[in-house]
Amino acid sequence: MTITTRFAPSPTGRLHVGNIRAALQNWLWARKNEGRFLLRLDDTDAERSTEAFADAIRADLDWLGLVPDAVERQSARGALYEAQFARLRDAGRIYPAYETAQELDVRRKIALGRGLPPVYDRAALALGDAERADLEAAGVRPHWRFRIDHGAPIAWDDLIRGPQSFDPALMSDPVVRRADGSWLYMLPSVIDDIDMAISHVVRGEDHVANTALQIQMFDALGAPRPGFAHAPLLAGVEGKLSKRLGSLGVDELREQGIEPIAILALLARIGTSDPVLPLVDAAALIDTFDFTRIGRAPARFDPDELAALNARIVHQLDYGSVAARLPSGMDAAAWAAIRPNLTSVIDAAELWALVTGPIEGAGMPEDAAFLREAAAAARSMEWGTSPWGTLVDALKSSTGRKGKALFLPLRRALTGRDHGPEMAALLPLIGREEAIARLAAAAA
Repeated sequence: MTITTRFAPSPTGRLHVGNIRAALQNWLWARKNEGRFLLRLDDTDAERSTEAFADAIRADLDWLGLVPDAVERQSARGALYEAQFARLRDAGRIYPAYETAQELDVRRKIALGRGLPPVYDRAALALGDAERADLEAAGVRPHWRFRIDHGAPIAWDDLIRGPQSFDPALMSDPVVRRADGSWLYMLPSVIDDIDMAISHVVRGEDHVANTALQIQMFDALGAPRPGFAHAPLLAGVEGKLSKRLGSLGVDELREQGIEPIAILALLARIGTSDPVLPLVDAAALIDTFDFTRIGRAPARFDPDELAALNARIVHQLDYGSVAARLPSGMDAAAWAAIRPNLTSVIDAAELWALVTGPIEGAGMPEDAAFLREAAAAARSMEWGTSPWGTLVDALKSSTGRKGKALFLPLRRALTGRDHGPEMAALLPLIGREEAIARLAAAAA
């Protein structure tokens, strides 16, 4: 059997960190088993689904490196849904119901008031042909429910959660089709999973109850059940994932300068028994991915941890992998000098300005004489390949300064900052004439 997974977002918004984690887990499992990873756009909600969001989802997955082997759209699969719907209806597993939302709400409240589970009472099944005809003649269009088999418990061995069991008698027959003919999520998803030969359904634990219902749909359609893996949901640093973090999207992370591999490296490992490491290649994530390593507790997502991980990854990136994103004129030597001080590649432009200028040298009055001597030393010395060492050695000898009193005034005069890239790497990039000019300007 070919391992086949699917990521099935609705194109009604941008991907956020929770979506990305689900897509990543599906991609990792497929790639680890040399299988297939599918993107299925659940775009049956015609009012909210847009082509712009569909394009954005594909672009985000491509940027992350989670490239699907095929793309399907539910909006193009209506004929298949109709055929399987008719099959289940004829078998008595789908039936029409005519209650309004208000009527159902009243019944739920009555059941709760009596201490009973708010389960649909199947009143629609008691209607005769004449009663249904009268309702439809009065303009009442039915919605359609899947009839749950109230026999044996619904059970499966979840790849993350372990053995699961649901009492079907405590579950409402789910609505699978609205009165206007549009589809809800449950049945089309099962039909697609069967038709696309999905071997594993990997999603969040908020779908566990849906899985119990959908298992009966697989059985009713005479199809083998896929394996199921329900991962704990993401949580924020202080517990439940906040609305802001829950909506943190790929576009926002990209604007912040977060590397795709940093996102993958964090989301693949948080909530697992594996350490989060600053990997620059997803191969290690694929090799170590296993559902048994995923814990049952919510996975804690911390933006600060992502930023720190991103910095550690940036510090490993070679020039060739980032050259296209660097400021004009910045070469491999400049990248090597600046890289250790970056938290993201987009910050390179700010540090490159320390080389290209202009800068506002911060000379202190008490350092004026020292900086004039520094300018003179820079003007008279042999510049060579390590001018910083030559300059500080000369000034140490002539002024007796050392440590912070020696280095800090020079750094401030040459860069306008108290901290930054190593001056030994930066000074050759600034160049002799510019360095002399900056020292002289700070001395004045």
